[in-house]
Amino acid sequence: MSGTFVGMPAFPKAAHEAVGNTTLRANLRHATHTIRDKRAKAVAELDDWALLREAGKQIKDHTLRHLDTYLVQLEETVTAAGGTVHWATDADEANRIVTHLVKETGECEVVKVKSMATQEIGLNEALEEAGIAAYETDLAELIVQLGHDRPSHILVPAIHRNRGEIRDIFTKEMGEWGRPAPEGLTDTPAELAEAARLHLREKFLRAKVGISGANFMVAETGTLVVVESEGNGRMCLTLPETLISVVGIEKIVPTWRDLEIFLQTLPRSSTAERMNPYTSMWTGTTDTDGPRAFHLVLIDNGRTDTLADEVGRQALRCIRCSACLNVCPVYERAGGHAYGSVYPGPIGAILSPQLRGTTSEIDASLPYASSLCGACYEVCPVAIDIPEVLVHLREKVADQGGPGHRLERAAIKAAGWILDHPGALAAGERVASRTRKLHPKKLPGPGAGQWTNSRDLPQMPAEPFRDWWKKNRT
Repeated sequence: MSGTFVGMPAFPKAAHEAVGNTTLRANLRHATHTIRDKRAKAVAELDDWALLREAGKQIKDHTLRHLDTYLVQLEETVTAAGGTVHWATDADEANRIVTHLVKETGECEVVKVKSMATQEIGLNEALEEAGIAAYETDLAELIVQLGHDRPSHILVPAIHRNRGEIRDIFTKEMGEWGRPAPEGLTDTPAELAEAARLHLREKFLRAKVGISGANFMVAETGTLVVVESEGNGRMCLTLPETLISVVGIEKIVPTWRDLEIFLQTLPRSSTAERMNPYTSMWTGTTDTDGPRAFHLVLIDNGRTDTLADEVGRQALRCIRCSACLNVCPVYERAGGHAYGSVYPGPIGAILSPQLRGTTSEIDASLPYASSLCGACYEVCPVAIDIPEVLVHLREKVADQGGPGHRLERAAIKAAGWILDHPGALAAGERVASRTRKLHPKKLPGPGAGQWTNSRDLPQMPAEPFRDWWKKNRT
């Protein structure tokens, strides 16, 4: 994955700083509770939701088992429809391909549809280094870009911002990127949306190159699908002369009939809508409509390695609905930036360490960024058992060793010896009870101390249970 977030602290430290930001917590609490309540009502309308969920899981699992076959079929159908397919092993290769394609057009600016894949590979930064300006057109992504910020949510990247902050960003920054914000701009949603619309309109009409991701790719016909709520995607996909779509290899569905399932489950799980306001589909190129050149860049970037893990591969089922973020008590308090990845929340805690590996401090910490409450699994529309994968990844991290894990092994070994020697256990219990007033409220040291930073040590009883039993029971 991209190095965009390199240098961030591990999750415990980043989360500790985030929970002290009362504005951030208030913004997150309001937004996540609103979205998840609406989602629950939208899902309750369907009597067959459980069957749709299971169907989505089965389709994704089948596709992943035969991914090689469907990727070849997709290349054939896209090519037959007039498109060109490019294969990228990693982020660097994907960025080189896209940068080369843009430079071939002679253009020095592009408009972009909201795309997790391009954020994952750090495409905007790569284009900037090559002298190409990339303009985000999704409202939330525009807010993030103008604010020199990072996205903190899969569906609503600027969820950590309130209306007043957005107004200030527009007023200060819009003029540096194009059309400035109107004079006297207030923080009412209608005025903020109109300011963004006016700012972006000139870019839509001027841009010759558009860059997108895709929610789904249909192998049967070579069709790509983008679902969105604002219409900016439709503009980016149809107005430019050249369209470049950057998509992860796991986004394939075999047939149109399979797509039907996800067009029911994705909008209800993400935006709590029965159907997305804009569902755009394109198949190659035509002489009379849309872009004259279409390029599809398929990226691996760790996905093949993830696919090889029998437990962890289920993370590749993800359709990026963000339902797991909106119910997660950890995400609600820590926010998305603490995860150090473009994929925050529960899905990010299992996806990022698999795509990037667990050798860095931040990736090794992500599998522990969960209470294992299971709420994420309950709302996932493709039934990803996130708690199962979290535990699986924790085992991998523990097997790598490290100071904390060596201390843990030593403590478990010592506990095993004590439990095998009842006399030593009883003596230790009596000593602990008699010295209980001297016990600290937090354990010392970097290892045990981290555990008690967020937990209270239980108070030691006045006497051991076995002594109490002898006194009160014959």
